[in-house]
Amino acid sequence: MPNVQNKDLVIIGAGPAGLSAAIYAQRALLDAVTLEQQSIGGQVILTSEVDNYPGVPHTDGFTLTDAMQRQAEDLGATIRLENVEKVERDSGSEGYLVHTPESIYATKAVIVSGGASPRHAGFEGEDKYGGHGVSYCATCDGMFYRGKNVFVVGGGNSAAEEALFLTKFAEKVTMVVRKDHLRAQAAVAKAVEDNEKIDIRFETSIVAVGGGDLMSTVTFKNTVTGEISTESYDEGSFGIFVFVGRVPASELLGDLVEVDEQGYIITNERMETKSAGLFAAGDIRKKPLRQIVTAVSDGAVAATSVSAYLGHPVEG
Repeated sequence: MPNVQNKDLVIIGAGPAGLSAAIYAQRALLDAVTLEQQSIGGQVILTSEVDNYPGVPHTDGFTLTDAMQRQAEDLGATIRLENVEKVERDSGSEGYLVHTPESIYATKAVIVSGGASPRHAGFEGEDKYGGHGVSYCATCDGMFYRGKNVFVVGGGNSAAEEALFLTKFAEKVTMVVRKDHLRAQAAVAKAVEDNEKIDIRFETSIVAVGGGDLMSTVTFKNTVTGEISTESYDEGSFGIFVFVGRVPASELLGDLVEVDEQGYIITNERMETKSAGLFAAGDIRKKPLRQIVTAVSDGAVAATSVSAYLGHPVEG
């Protein structure tokens, strides 16, 4: 039987948003706990190069979030590796019950900063070859394609940045982009276009992959004409990296929150959801820019809003 622990605040997710919230919760003298199901630091720990976080040039995701974690813990924050299975209203109070296999946390407020997981492209064979030729993390798997050819699916910032990273290993990188242009920021797009190891196939999508134990064929579709073509390669001689967005981890909250058509939680500028005492921060919420710096800002705002909600605001 899980033990029940009473808290002022439970922070779900220990990525940049959650760690920032933990720091500000400690400044507000809240009795808080931060829960993370996988790795402290979140998805960003897989990022090999971070050059756009102000004041910390030329770092990587692990180093940056490790510093955030140490800062939070130095201030007294409690961070635990526990998988949150359910969040529900506490019928005996105005707060919430947060369930994990180890504990039930009875809390006055919750900040959800669980981020998002990679979205699948949806081509035939994607699931079959997941982890065996199809990957969603260049930092994790790029080294396995040293001297080989790789396809990168997507045209946004993540796809462009990962394509650049993959040139360190692959002989050739081909970006497969549905539109007639890259959606990446101008500087990143220019770096891709100037890189001799990267080709771009615009107005193209992958509709299927096939083969034996490893992939040997890729079927493409022209997104304008509808023309289908299949290319064959030696089995295991290439890989496909998919970067077509992320799926927010909002299903856990059910009707407690309002979400947009993509599943991102809708909040106001104070990070409040439609349920009193329930806040959202970071990549899980609807916003125009998802970067480490905006996640950290969200976490700070959310924790400060919690402090005000609980009746002891902190300034500065």
